[in-house]
Amino acid sequence: MNHPGHLGEIKAVAIATADELRENIRRLARSKGKLKGRQADDVSLAEVRDLLGSKPPTGYRRDLLIEYLHKLNDAYRCLHDRHLVALAREMNIAMAEVYEVATFYHHFEVLRGDAKAPGITVRVCDGLACQMAGAQDLIARLPELLGEKDVRVIAAPCIGRCEQAPAAVVHQCPVPFATPDTVISALNSGFTRQIPAQAATNFVVADFVERSVPGAGATAQSASPAVTDYETYLANGGYSLVASIASGERDVEAVLKAMEDSGLRGLGGAGFPAGRKWRIVRDHAAPRLMAVNIDEGEPGTFKDRTYLERDPHRFLEGLLVAAQVVGVEACYIYLRDEYHGCRELLEREIARLQADPPCRLPVIELRRGAGAYICGEESAMIESIEGKRGEPRMRPPYIAEVGLFGRPTLEHNFETLYWVRDIVEKGPSWFAGFGRNGRKGLRSFSVSGRVRQPGVKLAPAGITVQELIDEYCGGMADGHQLYAYLPGGASGGILPASLNNIPLDFDSLQPYGCFIGSAAVIVLGHHDRARDAALNVMRFFAHESCGQCTPCRVGTVKAAALMQARTWHGETLEDLAQVMGDASICGLGQAAPNPIRCIQKYFSHEVGETPWSEALPSPGEPLVTEHAPHGEAR
Repeated sequence: MNHPGHLGEIKAVAIATADELRENIRRLARSKGKLKGRQADDVSLAEVRDLLGSKPPTGYRRDLLIEYLHKLNDAYRCLHDRHLVALAREMNIAMAEVYEVATFYHHFEVLRGDAKAPGITVRVCDGLACQMAGAQDLIARLPELLGEKDVRVIAAPCIGRCEQAPAAVVHQCPVPFATPDTVISALNSGFTRQIPAQAATNFVVADFVERSVPGAGATAQSASPAVTDYETYLANGGYSLVASIASGERDVEAVLKAMEDSGLRGLGGAGFPAGRKWRIVRDHAAPRLMAVNIDEGEPGTFKDRTYLERDPHRFLEGLLVAAQVVGVEACYIYLRDEYHGCRELLEREIARLQADPPCRLPVIELRRGAGAYICGEESAMIESIEGKRGEPRMRPPYIAEVGLFGRPTLEHNFETLYWVRDIVEKGPSWFAGFGRNGRKGLRSFSVSGRVRQPGVKLAPAGITVQELIDEYCGGMADGHQLYAYLPGGASGGILPASLNNIPLDFDSLQPYGCFIGSAAVIVLGHHDRARDAALNVMRFFAHESCGQCTPCRVGTVKAAALMQARTWHGETLEDLAQVMGDASICGLGQAAPNPIRCIQKYFSHEVGETPWSEALPSPGEPLVTEHAPHGEAR
């Protein structure tokens, strides 16, 4: 239509005839079923199908993507891109989706085209405890000693064997107290990781209250100690508690009350009351799920591995009791990939439990991590269990409301469940009856560094680091005097020897800019420098940031660079610390400033700064968090 004042008449122009439009529609319909992009070749498809087994009628499960990637990685010691294409085809998901998951995790290496898979990989831990024990020298010497062998030597973040420092892993075989000779011996022996055929033992954790857990420490030459198997556990009263709950002989409310009265708090880091968490999740609509965190990636922490290696059934019974009380239909156990022997052990003992169950069991699935510290954060772990990149979720909603697969989820650390049987059978006052300096309960301290007897110490809550060293560790290592200590692993801050009398427990360290977290105590001697320890852990944070938020991804890298200077630029570092603490969405970025501020406050003489004159800001949360919905106080 031509309007007055318009510059000209608008004419319709046909872009296609009716017949041409019909042909376009028919052509699109014919091409709809054709795949775009790179196509899977027949050989790769056959290799993937052989590893995955027969396709279920409903297709391969999307949440098992990481498990399928492990099958390929174990078989070929890498992930060839042709296999990823075939896997995407078999699972009927986008190649980009498979690729973004495969490239997120450190233990997967994607190779393109005809690139050759790496030979045997030797990972030498360069965590703080191993660095103090000479890991860097081992990393430097091994390549030359191995000569022409097709062996790759790389540094690896903490592998959870800090009491056996320096520690290495040959393929999937741990080498405690590693030396060039022991690493080469492991290579020559075929690096098998089979669980030794040892006589079963009845390991009772309560027998070691206020003692050192045996077999962990400077005398632990074996990577696989004797273990309580299913038959031994049953013969000594195991699973009678959960059977009595399932049969109605023991009242569920009484069990829940015992957990609340014991004062047991989550032992993965944040310390949320366990009994209250059970009640919160129980009040949500079914179906309810459970996710158990055995990722234990906090540098300096190895307590979960120590207990799991000796008695997996005490943990499994605690899991079943929680499932009975809360009404959980399926349990997902997330185990860090570095614990290969523990995985074999758990697979074997869960199979025995399922073959002869003491009561009706929930679905139990064991999931394997792939080398990502961030998956110690509860929501990142849930993303990983669902077969995705392990990136933390924004909250709310909390996982107690909307967790695994969108269902209410009870999340627990391994050790929290480990104490359930003893608390219920012995009574809540038994557990709450321990403690010093006004604190209550027991703590499993993972102690490493410059002490004579490192290992797991089952000590009263509220013990001081000086008492821990003197009474449980045989004193400082020869030639060392206490100079500093990390009370909660890499993220828990660093304190000087002058503060050796602070009770080690939840809430007691916060005024000093630190927290206990998973109770990983790393002890430094007077020949060490606290600034070196801070730089080690900051490099760890930079390596392990998931990259989802800029303050953490960029801030940790920049902080590590600035911390290498002889004299620190305090104003710039504090600006970084403030941004990371305020704007990061999870505990990794929020806790990363802790070592910076502790060095500025307590060790300014090492970095040429004027001592920090103000009160330290509240430290960030530990990475392994146990949150409740609606922002309830921990």
